[in-house]
Amino acid sequence: MYGDSDVIRRRVSRLREQADDIRTSADKLVTQAEAVPWRGRAAESLRGRMKERATALRSSAEKHDRAADALAKHLKQVDLFKEQIAEAEARAESLAADGLAVDGFEAPEPGHKDWLEVTFR
Repeated sequence: MYGDSDVIRRRVSRLREQADDIRTSADKLVTQAEAVPWRGRAAESLRGRMKERATALRSSAEKHDRAADALAKHLKQVDLFKEQIAEAEARAESLAADGLAVDGFEAPEPGHKDWLEVTFR
């Protein structure tokens, strides 16, 4: 089989969770920096740096989201191929059961991608 859908699905979910966690951390960082009770140039510098760090964290969260989207797209393709392979296998089994097997036809291994190349008339 080509790709464990459950594993891929869990990884997509984990990437999305990580993106949310990173965004939460960015928000918390800014909130904590704004809550610093002291004033002056050093305090403003700290707040500015924390806002910059929060922006970088949010950018990282966006990258996690894009990775999750790409992996989810890949998952759709994996599931489609697995479905097509299963359909081709079932069709071949049905034809064989009906006595319509073609002499010389060598079936690919169960679940193998070569099933995608098998054509039926």
